[in-house]
Amino acid sequence: MLARVFSCAVIGLEGVIVEVEVDTSDGLPAIVIVGLPDAAVQESRERVQSAIKNAGLYFPRKRLTVNLAPAAVRKEGPAYDLPIALGALIASNQLPPECVEDALIIGELSLDGSVRHVRGILPMAALAREQGFKRIFTPAVDALEAALIPEIAVIPISSLTGLVAHLSGALPISPQPTIQPEDLPVYVQTDFSEIKGQEHVKRALEVAAAGGHNIIMIGPPGSGKTLLARAIPSILPRMSLDEALDVTRIYSVADQLPPDVPLIRNRPFRAPHHTISHAGLVGGGNLPHPGEISLAHRGVLFLDELPEFGMRVLEVLRQPIEDKVVTISRAQGTLTFPANFMLIGAMNPCPCGYYGDPVKPCTCSSSTVTKYQKRISGPLLDRIDIHIEVPRLEYDKLADRRPGEQSAAIQLRVEAARQIQRQRFAEHPSEAHPLACNSDMGPAEVRRYCQLDDQGRALMKTAMNQLNLSARAYHRVLKLARTIADLAGCEAIAPQHLAEALQYRPRLMDGG
Repeated sequence: MLARVFSCAVIGLEGVIVEVEVDTSDGLPAIVIVGLPDAAVQESRERVQSAIKNAGLYFPRKRLTVNLAPAAVRKEGPAYDLPIALGALIASNQLPPECVEDALIIGELSLDGSVRHVRGILPMAALAREQGFKRIFTPAVDALEAALIPEIAVIPISSLTGLVAHLSGALPISPQPTIQPEDLPVYVQTDFSEIKGQEHVKRALEVAAAGGHNIIMIGPPGSGKTLLARAIPSILPRMSLDEALDVTRIYSVADQLPPDVPLIRNRPFRAPHHTISHAGLVGGGNLPHPGEISLAHRGVLFLDELPEFGMRVLEVLRQPIEDKVVTISRAQGTLTFPANFMLIGAMNPCPCGYYGDPVKPCTCSSSTVTKYQKRISGPLLDRIDIHIEVPRLEYDKLADRRPGEQSAAIQLRVEAARQIQRQRFAEHPSEAHPLACNSDMGPAEVRRYCQLDDQGRALMKTAMNQLNLSARAYHRVLKLARTIADLAGCEAIAPQHLAEALQYRPRLMDGG
């Protein structure tokens, strides 16, 4: 007898329906799996056989052929255990074929028949709804995640025995209630009020958050660069439901969704160590998985000790910073992952950390300082809008007991500036891709929204000559000035907005 059960594969961030066909025939007892399975899928033969026996069910003493269609799609992971087991039970007449007609089934089996967690449940549940399935059977631990998708019944499965009892009508399982995303909490981990002094750096971070601009902080060890970076998510605008689902889908596929957190409401903050590999940062593998820059989508990618990262690792950031996506090509095909993040870099001015420090003398030679600073290429620095120096903190400010301005107050100003930008871009929508903030603007939008008066043009001409700005840097200064004007609630870019934007350009550091 032939049984047919539906399951799902995840390719990149998208789900693909997989038809699990199980056929029984006379011959020596064996399970043969075809349809481009990987090692984890092949090993399901032993798991399925033991799980069926230990669940108190009968495993057919026949030859079982399992076909995972379409055969052209590579199948990986243990998510096919449960559908294969159900197919074997239906093929041996222990369950009626119609019991799983409108259902998508996903789950890894333990040898005792219990059902384990599977990655990528959210895109699978979304696909099930799109394809017209009425029910989705998921591991109980993943049911909250699947319940984010409305209009589909999510049945939480703890064991194979429980699933069989449900399908046979002996002991029905209640569907998981749909989750209301607004009921889930949003946490603030580091508040700006906890950071003493550094008002000009806080202002630069506010500007960066308001326009989605990249920023690099340069200063001696212990001046607060890392603490300032960790506080940035607390002033970024709250994520919309679509953004939260977008981020959660990436974390689900990467198997990095925290337990008991079905939906990520906080903006991601990723801080990889400088020893990270190329594949770890951009994503990769035989079947590519998201890397750190995709896990930072809609949030912050913080690279501490920026010059310590490998040259090749840093250079791969150039294309995602511009395009907001990362494309990974393999022999089997090409996958695109989203990578719309704010890049925040932190570095010391020299290897010892004290070049230019007014208190502690620098022990590095002129050539050492120059070589250290040149580890970050010009093209990458050109893509960073704000370069800010973080000086040593004075005792008076460090010992000041008065609390600073809270993140919530700064966040209100940032959200007001973002609202101005959304309204502006809604009037003239971009055909290429929707614009969310000023940093997304292309040359056409810069020409339309960043016009200068005569005084501003004269200031810009002088700056171009003195700072040797490239065409890209020219556009980035204008976008930054537009954000500063939005924070001030001004329709036009005034000379003082342009002057502030220009002061965030890098100073030419000479060693010695």
